[in-house]
Amino acid sequence: MGDLLLVRHGETEWSRSGQHTSFTDLPLTRRGEEQATSLGPLLADRSFSLVLTSPLGRAVHTAELAGLTGTVRDADLHEWYYGAYEGVTTEEIHRTRPDWDLWTDGGPPGRDGEPGESPEEVGERADRVLARAARALPGGDVLLVAHGHFLRVLTARRLGLSPAEGRLFRLETGTVCRLSTEHGRPVIAEWNTRA
Repeated sequence: MGDLLLVRHGETEWSRSGQHTSFTDLPLTRRGEEQATSLGPLLADRSFSLVLTSPLGRAVHTAELAGLTGTVRDADLHEWYYGAYEGVTTEEIHRTRPDWDLWTDGGPPGRDGEPGESPEEVGERADRVLARAARALPGGDVLLVAHGHFLRVLTARRLGLSPAEGRLFRLETGTVCRLSTEHGRPVIAEWNTRA
């Protein structure tokens, strides 16, 4: 059985500033493009039975710059829907909601019809991605190119934890993580690997 590799897209202006970025599809910064390109050598010696990307441009462009081919876009890999907190930092949210925590409270619906998501809803999407990956894993490694909060929830779900436990896995932009197995149990084999 193969490994599940996770790639967080390269840096954007909002990932650098800490603004929640879901629907706003910002391009990679120059540094983000360099991060994405540097992932190529980390992935070059592997063959993948399936490569999925978020439909958002920052993830698709990261995959392209990393030299990945044959990618398939999967809407379930979209970043957490932050709703009203799109473009807002945690510090700004805490000015009016000092006890707010993404991992327990989720994102409230936005004024422009943008949905917010609870941790459980993000977990349901992560479970669907994991089921799709599991069908491909007997054929080799599977690679997912997506977003920080979503991949953290996916990691928690892969390890048998609740979606909220994704808070335990800090994930940097432009990095590779590898989920594997040991004695038949899922484990983290690598985390935040850079070239």
